[in-house]
Amino acid sequence: MHRTTRSPMMQTLVNSGMGIAPFFKVTVFEQEHFQGKCQEFTSECCNIHECGLDIIRSIRVESGAWVGFEHHDFQGQQFILERGEYPHWDAYSGSLSYHVERLMSLRPIYCASSLSQSHMSSRMMIFERENFMGRSVELCDDYPSLQAMGWSMPEVGSMHVQCGAFVCYQFPGYRGQQYIMECERHSGDYQHWKNWGSHCQTPQIQSIRRIQH
Repeated sequence: MHRTTRSPMMQTLVNSGMGIAPFFKVTVFEQEHFQGKCQEFTSECCNIHECGLDIIRSIRVESGAWVGFEHHDFQGQQFILERGEYPHWDAYSGSLSYHVERLMSLRPIYCASSLSQSHMSSRMMIFERENFMGRSVELCDDYPSLQAMGWSMPEVGSMHVQCGAFVCYQFPGYRGQQYIMECERHSGDYQHWKNWGSHCQTPQIQSIRRIQH
């Protein structure tokens, strides 16, 4: 059985009479290079087994921004999936030293849609310490190196996403583990680095960019 739930952002689009399917569409394949059994999605899938596939090894994103997860129920390593083709695992995992050769769940990033009012004004605050304490800086652009823009530490204690969505990376140059931060998740509040995802084991963040589609 294919289980899906609607986020508040998705429900708003439906209630307003806007069609969402053209804005969120992805085709996933069981084998690399777009081979084997495939399935098209326009909404989230929390368990690829329940959606008729065994694993995901290649992906074609036709519209919208998505996030793929290493495990069922949106757990484990996170990977930003933007419009384009991902013929094998290293196309979405980049320089991540921890190899993830398959994805088991995925969902759209609704607040990164061009239909979202927050899309054109992505904005977030990063804080030096947990619970929004210490020095803070507002971000509204792409930052391949937080140190180069004046953030002297390799860590971020907490974050508040005011509008839109961002992907944060462990290392400069958009490398390393990825953490997807959205204004509609946790009300945009990430009080502790453990809120960033089930795979997060360190508060190290050294580059951040917007997700806009």
